[in-house]
Parts: sequence; C-alpha cells; structure tokens
Amino acid sequence: MIRNPDQAEDVRAAGAEPRVADIEHLDVDALVDVVRGHDAVVWSAGAGGGDAARTMAVDRDAAIRTMDAAARAGVPRYVMVSYFGASRDHGVDPENAFYTYAEAKSQADEHLRESELDWTVLGPSGLTLDPPAGAIDVDAENGETVARADVAATIAAVLADDTTIRRTIRFNTGTTPIAEAVRDRS
Repeated sequence: MIRNPDQAEDVRAAGAEPRVADIEHLDVDALVDVVRGHDAVVWSAGAGGGDAARTMAVDRDAAIRTMDAAARAGVPRYVMVSYFGASRDHGVDPENAFYTYAEAKSQADEHLRESELDWTVLGPSGLTLDPPAGAIDVDAENGETVARADVAATIAAVLADDTTIRRTIRFNTGTTPIAEAVRDRS
C-alpha cells in the first residue's frame, strides 16, 4: 500500500500490485479488507517528522490499527520496521524534536509485542542511500548506519525465517550475510 500514486509503476516493476490509500485515515475495518488474504504485514510507513500530531497518527495509531486488522483478518505474520534505539526507555529528551517519534514507535512496538501476532521488530540504525552491503551487524551496542536496500533485504530475510518470530533485531551495516545474521543463534 502506498500513498503516492506516482510510485505505482515502481511497485509494479518490482513485481507487486500497488494499492493507493492513506493509512492515516483508514479505520480497522478498512484495513482488514486491505490485509485479508495476505501472508504478512510489513509496517515501514512513517509520517516523516515535523508535525507531532501527524507523527502520532501515523507512527503509532495507524501502525496499531494495522496490527489489530492483521489479527482480525487472520494474517498472523507482522514485521515492524522501527529504529535502533526504540524502547519505552528510549531516553530522548521531551524537548528534542525526535521525542514524539521515539514515543510513537515505542508505543507501537509495545502494542505489537503484546499481541498474539507472529511479530518481528526490526531496529535499523540511521538509513542511508549507500549501495547495499548484503551484510549486517546484529550485535552492535550503538546505532550507526545501514543502507535502505539492506533494510529491505533484512525484511525479506526475516519473513523467510521463522526463528525471527517474537524477536527484536537491531542492526547496522556489518559483515555477516543478512540471512545468517537474523537467524536465531540461541
């Protein structure tokens, strides 16, 4: 699902059928219709910052509605693209412009973790347009950067690997091939 109809041809070229809709304004019933019949929901939408009310409306509220819609539609798999430092104890100062986003993401992530869905929360570090490395570091203590293309490849890898269910995976660019890096090593 995309908001911008100008992106439809790119989506088709990638092998998917685009659906143009504004998730900010769809209720749970409408979202049930959107996700029904699919194998998974991947949440990678975001308000883009700047407006606190819109950030909460998209990054928290719309995300939570899609989780609830997935559960109602019988779509068990849900992958949340969050950010490296996301947690209820994110430590972002309320005066910082990033605070609303940190709050929204932590609340959405928490809702997902408390759900019955087969969830994975991905925590990529700072996104870049660098060429993909095809490898990530899931053991880093601090966020650095990761190519957007490697985030997309990580989404695909966790969808293909059930050992990622009910796990939070934070990552930077690294040296371990993505599929190997996300596999549960416990």
